[in-house]
Amino acid sequence: MGPTASGKTAVSTAIAGKLPCEIVSVDSAQIYRQMNIGTAKPQPELLARVPHHLIDIIEPHESYSAARFRDDALTVMREISERGNIPLLVGGTMLYFQALLEGLNELPEADPTIRLVIDSMAEQSGWPSVHRELARVDPETAERLEPNDAQRIQRALEIYYITEKPMSELLRKPKYVYFPYSALKIALVPGNRERLHDRIARRFEDMLELGLIGEVRHLRDDYGLDAAMPSMRCVGYRQVWQYLDGETGLAALREKGVAATRQLAKRQLTWLRSMAEVTEFDCLDEDVAEQVLAYVEHWLTGFSMVA
Repeated sequence: MGPTASGKTAVSTAIAGKLPCEIVSVDSAQIYRQMNIGTAKPQPELLARVPHHLIDIIEPHESYSAARFRDDALTVMREISERGNIPLLVGGTMLYFQALLEGLNELPEADPTIRLVIDSMAEQSGWPSVHRELARVDPETAERLEPNDAQRIQRALEIYYITEKPMSELLRKPKYVYFPYSALKIALVPGNRERLHDRIARRFEDMLELGLIGEVRHLRDDYGLDAAMPSMRCVGYRQVWQYLDGETGLAALREKGVAATRQLAKRQLTWLRSMAEVTEFDCLDEDVAEQVLAYVEHWLTGFSMVA
């Protein structure tokens, strides 16, 4: 696990090169086909060399959920284990990790009609106004959400409209957990936050040079997408969408893209530090891959002896 730009791909590739692993992607953006540059998807050569799962599984106009991820991940993990290999889960979507390890609360499925109503409210008066409506019916959830966090505000309000109960109340109900594995939880975290920020800025610039703007333009044309779709809410894609709509210039695109990615990394690190039994490695160390591999091999040796 780790924030964006922490080097998860390089470390996981090193592990898979030494141990009989198959990689299970835990990334809510890499699930989309044709979204390659902005998601930092592994190169085709790597995908061909090391088995990867849960990448390129839906189209950009489709929706996905933590519940579906949990089902899909458990299925491929069982298949990997039956082949005698080790499932190596790699990514930065902490909600997916939590869903897999801790289970899910019973929340209602999305309702397109209600979402349309909420989106209409936002178009008329803005997301801060919708956030105030959420604060009226579910103050506990509203307090932890930013006024412009459209996706989470929409989901929380949708749940209230469907169930007539606050999401915060439903989340307190006990969860059923099925996870028949021994998990070794490893996090790549930066010893120096500013150096991670520098990495983020360089990577976003690289994405622009590789053709991120063209990628988003083609996605809009080929799939008839709109800005409210989950795929286009991904960091980087949202900012390019605004650029293509003429809302910002190229300099502002760079600034907003980097700022949004930094905020994402901050949220990922906050979530990581709330998780129990996680072993951290400094992602900025030049030999971090060797450190992690040695730790994993040592753990596997001890686990085999106990088993």
